[in-house]
Amino acid sequence: MRRQGVVLFVIAVGIAFVVGRLSAQTVPSSCVMCKSDYVPAAELAAYEAIGRRTGLTDQQVRSIDIGRVNVQIALVHRGPLAEPAPNSVAEHDLVTEVYYVLSGSATNATGPALIDPVRRPNDNRAVRLLNGPGHNAAAMADPETVDLEPGDVLVIPAGTGHQFTRIDDHITYLMVRVDPDKVVPLMDAQDSARYLAEFEDQ
Repeated sequence: MRRQGVVLFVIAVGIAFVVGRLSAQTVPSSCVMCKSDYVPAAELAAYEAIGRRTGLTDQQVRSIDIGRVNVQIALVHRGPLAEPAPNSVAEHDLVTEVYYVLSGSATNATGPALIDPVRRPNDNRAVRLLNGPGHNAAAMADPETVDLEPGDVLVIPAGTGHQFTRIDDHITYLMVRVDPDKVVPLMDAQDSARYLAEFEDQ
């Protein structure tokens, strides 16, 4: 009886393996022969230094075509904030953002219901280079707030308003943007090197 159980188990595993192999062959990869990308810590540190020196908060590091979607990597550094600026709620129609906090602390509010939204112009830097079309708004109805600290992750779906309401000393975070409509221009390691070179003498 025990031997029969072992045989049945082996047969089941074999069938599962064959089915898995067949299904893997019938569903093509969404990114054919795509190469991986690597961003060294020193490169991210260079972006952070630019942010601290110039006040440029949001800087794209990569924008990569991975098949059905594009994905972007950004480095964001923000200085102290006692209260939010007027109309500083941001919303991106098509791009989802994921924050991973590297250092500092802050409070962020999010909510899908915008109050008095104003369309961002097409020539806006963020629209053109960072996160595509969207709005700024005066506030959000019934926002949820979260206190962010190093190691925390915040996921902001496309269409959801978000706003920093307080930053103690600073907050620096790595941002991953998911861009299924491919509205953000591509940016590779060579583009990044050219960008960083522009700031070498500043």
